[in-house]
Amino acid sequence: MTRLILYHGSDRIVEKPRFGVGNPRNDYGLGFYCTASLEMACEWAVGRGTDGYANKYVFDDSGLTVVDFESVGLCTLHWLTTLLANRTFDVRAPLALEAREYLLEHFYVDLDDADVVKGFRANDSYFTFAQDFIMGTISYRQLNNAMRLGDLGQQTVIKSARAFERLEFREAREVPRSVWLPRREERDRTARRKYFDVERSKRRRGDLYITQILDEEMRPGDACL
Repeated sequence: MTRLILYHGSDRIVEKPRFGVGNPRNDYGLGFYCTASLEMACEWAVGRGTDGYANKYVFDDSGLTVVDFESVGLCTLHWLTTLLANRTFDVRAPLALEAREYLLEHFYVDLDDADVVKGFRANDSYFTFAQDFIMGTISYRQLNNAMRLGDLGQQTVIKSARAFERLEFREAREVPRSVWLPRREERDRTARRKYFDVERSKRRRGDLYITQILDEEMRPGDACL
């Protein structure tokens, strides 16, 4: 048995998360989005005009099907393709359209049978990094480096009905926006600043770009990935 402490940032107290409720256009589709970090939950809980709550749960994932996008066998392109399938990208440019089609064909991860999904949280900064990659602006190496700028957060998504049954509510902590909104905004600014000032301009000879992935028809498991 593996018992985890998870937090969900919200504008309300959520004692009983409801299966099948939410936005299907989120990063990993429909689900209940949590984090193991109380600090991140506090930042995600507040809005510009609202305070929030960091809801705390105990979660038992033993025997459940868990898809972890940082596990062996998966790479950043699998994560990126999941975003392409679920969220709205600016893919009007011919290269971006070709990249989207190719990645969805070869790197798509079917989450229909997953009970739990773990991976990066694609806030505005991560979304910018991913979009720059499919536009050919940054290399695969730069994308991987950018994903770790600013400690923008990992998330655990509860997907299935049986996984929802494993969530045990413990408490809700009040989160004032006066404290946590500036912290969230500063974390995002730090990631963007590091990206544009340091990572985005650091092209290296031999870097792998989306054009090469397409031209050489690279697939999951390719040594270059």
